[in-house]
Amino acid sequence: MFAGLPELGISNGDDLKETLTNCTEPLKAIDQFQVPEKKLKLVMADKELYKVCAVEVKRQIWQENQALFGDEVSPLLKQYIVAKEAALFSSDLSILHNFFSPSPKARRQGEVVLKLTQMIGKNVKLYDMVLQFLRTLFLRTRNVHYCTLRAELLMSLHDLDISEICSVDPCHKFTWCLDACIREKFVDAKRARELQGFLDGVKKGQEEVLGDLSMILCDPFASNTLVLSTVRNLQELLSQDALPRDSPDLMLLLRMLSLGQGAWDMIDSQVFKEPRLELEVVTRFLPAMLSVLVDDYTFTVEQKLPSEEKTSLSYPTALPDNFNKYLQENRVACEMGLYYALHIAKQRNKNALQRLLPALVETYNDMAFGDIFLHLLTAHLTLLSDEFGTEEFCSAVFDGFLLTSFSSKENVHRHNLRLLLHLHQKVLPSCVETLVKTLEPSKQSSDQVKELFTKLTEKLEAQKKSPPQPDEAPSLDLGLHPVKVPTTASTPTTSI
Repeated sequence: MFAGLPELGISNGDDLKETLTNCTEPLKAIDQFQVPEKKLKLVMADKELYKVCAVEVKRQIWQENQALFGDEVSPLLKQYIVAKEAALFSSDLSILHNFFSPSPKARRQGEVVLKLTQMIGKNVKLYDMVLQFLRTLFLRTRNVHYCTLRAELLMSLHDLDISEICSVDPCHKFTWCLDACIREKFVDAKRARELQGFLDGVKKGQEEVLGDLSMILCDPFASNTLVLSTVRNLQELLSQDALPRDSPDLMLLLRMLSLGQGAWDMIDSQVFKEPRLELEVVTRFLPAMLSVLVDDYTFTVEQKLPSEEKTSLSYPTALPDNFNKYLQENRVACEMGLYYALHIAKQRNKNALQRLLPALVETYNDMAFGDIFLHLLTAHLTLLSDEFGTEEFCSAVFDGFLLTSFSSKENVHRHNLRLLLHLHQKVLPSCVETLVKTLEPSKQSSDQVKELFTKLTEKLEAQKKSPPQPDEAPSLDLGLHPVKVPTTASTPTTSI
């Protein structure tokens, strides 16, 4: 029945169904042969038969029927996005186990990536279809998780050594190199040169590849690595008394950040040209950011000095004008400013955080109220949990930043509740009372908000009913300290 496959011994419809249902090893040979169109139509006409037939047969159906393939892929893409967004609202607030903690290889073991990889096999046409779905959905929704899936899918095929696809995807080597950087959470000098070589190697007439490269760089895991590397690079420049514009590695990081953040605009306009990085980001914003880093460093050193050597130095409360200006006007600068906030929170620098948070209320395209940043910020704030016992710090975090947009942005409402749910025992009781009243959901609030609020009120009620923790038991130390016994040949060297 299948031309070129007599060894399968298929002579009628029942044999066809039995063979496709049992899906034995010889069937995999179908991948190397073209099943007659007439037979594929028979399979498509019988829903039960189509449902149970081997993926090797389905590939040949899908490559000629994009709509049917889209119906198969669509639920998987939705499942992938739901899982990513759920991870950002996880109840587990931890700097060690956050959204960016899983390694690239571990992420590629996810159910959706493995399923898509299996569906594509070595079929370049199906791979191209999936990429087109991802581009279309990215344009329609601006959801950057589609960019993550684009990179993960390519690297999953790379892991399986599917050269038929990897060798024809012009982004393969760039993505492979960037994947190694993401694994290390740092772009070192050697890999920076490799990445620059790929970007510089885009030839005239092949500029369309910039659209795919920009999607790869728009992946949050890629941008996370790029900005972390940028902050580290700035710290090194500070120690060397060097200017940002004199660092080729820093310029490349900014170039890639700019390309990634311009992905949507590039694909939407179909103008495949690298966005020009604003010169003033380098000449005005970065020096302003370095001056803020100097303030932090100076104050930290000052606090470590003996009391007699300390000066009357007080921590600055205002930020340089250029710092605030570019947080509001430039995407790349804003991204760096947000990661600076995470950097100082990780260092438990309360003063620097209180100085910076008011500036984050107004940022480019409200980036400070995006789920990825708020997910990371709430996790980093757990390192400063003891500071929430003061009215000053509570006011800076909640009144000065988190509560400024919660009524108009439901995601911010959820992140407020996540943080309070995690830290309520540390937060000043009077502040908890006020926050609970403020964050009470309205009738229009989503089920997720209502559920979080219910959990919070239940925890607070349980806390009220539980008996207070007893004070630490007094020490039983009676002032007896180990006494060394003079050593002799027969005396053990133990203390009593």
